[in-house]
Amino acid sequence: MFVTTAGRTSPEMIEEAKKIARDLCCSYQERNKKSIQFLQLLLKDDCVVVGKERLELFLFGASDPFFFHPNSSMFRIKRLLKGNSDPFIEATGLTSGMSLLDCTLGLASDSIVASFIVGNKGSVLGIEANKYLAYLVRKGLLSWSSGLSEMDLVMRRINVQNSLSLSYLRNIPSNEFDVVYLDPMFEETILESDGIRGLAQLAVYSEVTCTLIEEAKRVARSRVVLKDHFRSTRFEQFQFIVQKRPSAKFHFGILTK
Repeated sequence: MFVTTAGRTSPEMIEEAKKIARDLCCSYQERNKKSIQFLQLLLKDDCVVVGKERLELFLFGASDPFFFHPNSSMFRIKRLLKGNSDPFIEATGLTSGMSLLDCTLGLASDSIVASFIVGNKGSVLGIEANKYLAYLVRKGLLSWSSGLSEMDLVMRRINVQNSLSLSYLRNIPSNEFDVVYLDPMFEETILESDGIRGLAQLAVYSEVTCTLIEEAKRVARSRVVLKDHFRSTRFEQFQFIVQKRPSAKFHFGILTK
C-alpha cells in the first residue's frame, strides 16, 4: 500500500497524506501530475488517494475506487423514523441505551442503524480485521456529511477497532455487551453489489467455529445474533432460533441467554 494525493492538491492535503501513510505504516508517494494508474504500475501496489472531501482506495488492477458511503443505512433509518420495522433491529432486540459488538463491521451499515437505535446513552463497537478497510471506514464515519446533523452524530458515535473477531472477544470481560452480532456473509454481500465488489480482495474471511460462538455467548449479556444465508447449516449447527424472512436471501439466527 502507498498513499498519495488527488491531482489538484494543496499543502494541507499533502500533510494529511503523509499523516495517513504514517498511520498505516506505508509509504507516501508524491503525485507530480502522474496518473494513479501510472503510479500503481510503477509501484505494483494498492493505493489510498487523499482528496479534498474523501479518501479513495484504488486496489491494484481495479478500474474503480472504493470510498466510504453509509450505503443502505440512511434509507433504513428514514424508514424507522416513519415507524417501519427493520429486521436487524428486530433480531437484535436493541433499544435506547443498549450496547452492540459488531464482530464483522465491513462497511458499517448495520452498526450505523444500531447506533441510531441505542442513541447517545448506548454504544456500538465494530471490529474489522483488515486494517486498511478499518481505517477508511473509521475516517468515513467521522467525516461523512449527510446534510442532517442528527444522522452525522449517529455515525460519529461508532467505535471502530482493527482486530480479528475471536482475538478481540477473548480479551474482553464476560457480559461486556448486550448484543454480539456476527455477519459472516460479507463476501457474498460484496459480490452482489457493484459499488463495493472490489472489496472482496480486502475482506478477511474466517470460519464461524464453536470457539467463536462460545466466546460470543460469554461476552453477550442478552443475545448473540447471526446473519447468514437462508440455506446455511450454521443455524442448526449452533442451535440458533431462526427468524425467517420470506423471499429474503438472508435470515437472522438468535441465541438468547
